[in-house]
Amino acid sequence: MKDIDAIAALQDPVRRRLYEYVVAQGREVGRNEAAEAAGVARTLAAHHLDKLTDAGLLESGSRRLTGRSGPGAGRPAKVYTRARAERSVSLPARDYRTAAELLAEAAEEAGLDAGLCAAARRRGEALRRSVEPCGGLEEAVEALAERGYEPYVETSETAGRVVRMRNCPFHAVAEAFPPLVCGMNLALLEGLLGADGPVEARMDARPGECCVVVTSKNNGD
Repeated sequence: MKDIDAIAALQDPVRRRLYEYVVAQGREVGRNEAAEAAGVARTLAAHHLDKLTDAGLLESGSRRLTGRSGPGAGRPAKVYTRARAERSVSLPARDYRTAAELLAEAAEEAGLDAGLCAAARRRGEALRRSVEPCGGLEEAVEALAERGYEPYVETSETAGRVVRMRNCPFHAVAEAFPPLVCGMNLALLEGLLGADGPVEARMDARPGECCVVVTSKNNGD
């Protein structure tokens, strides 16, 4: 019942706002910052953040937020990040993860990578027909957010604006079968975004994030 208890902890609206804010940052968040974002007092924010940690939804640590060290740098502050563990609830219990891992293992052993990617691309194309055409990176962000990828835009001098994703919906299986599942994920997003549109999906793995990024074809979006 641990997953049920953890998810039940999000019923409180303040706790839910704090959790969603911490998750959206993709980095460590201090109590003062979280309290300001949620519009509550620091003491109340600290209480709820610790409850979320106890429930296993957040992880906590401590560091100096000033960036300084040595005498006069101040005491380390408590900071929070999203917990790495996954949570899912089904009543009665279902074990879709084991089924997915067995299917991935069988597909990998049988060399069905190309067939899996073709099926994933068709599924992405079917999903695309039910949404607005992707006209640029902003529309891509919306489409990816609806699929649970938790996208955000990163700008660099070399690559320009790139949409990265903090969450991989297939993370558990991708860890066990990375080439197979990451290839499937890329094909799915290629179908979802469209081959003839102004954006494209490509591999650019980064630790702790989705293996796929989305960029503008003209790199000027």
